[in-house]
Amino acid sequence: MFNIIGLLVVGLIIGAIARLLKPGRQALGIVGTLLLGVAGALIGGLVASFLGTGEIFELNIIGFIVAVIAAFLLIGVAEATVGKNKGAVNR
Repeated sequence: MFNIIGLLVVGLIIGAIARLLKPGRQALGIVGTLLLGVAGALIGGLVASFLGTGEIFELNIIGFIVAVIAAFLLIGVAEATVGKNKGAVNR
């Protein structure tokens, strides 16, 4: 139970940091940021585990850096997708 809550909190923090690093106005809301932050946290944990620096749910610097980068990239892809869909609806 606490792992899930911890993952959501860390995901929200990672998603917020990734949004701060991304310039310009973002089309994603808080829920999208949370979900992509959680995905980034999982990717960062998997990479850190693969590199042997810690477990997937363990907080370490390499996993955190990879998580922020992954969330940053995921937010960029999601916004590009959302932006294309909004343009198609407005026409």
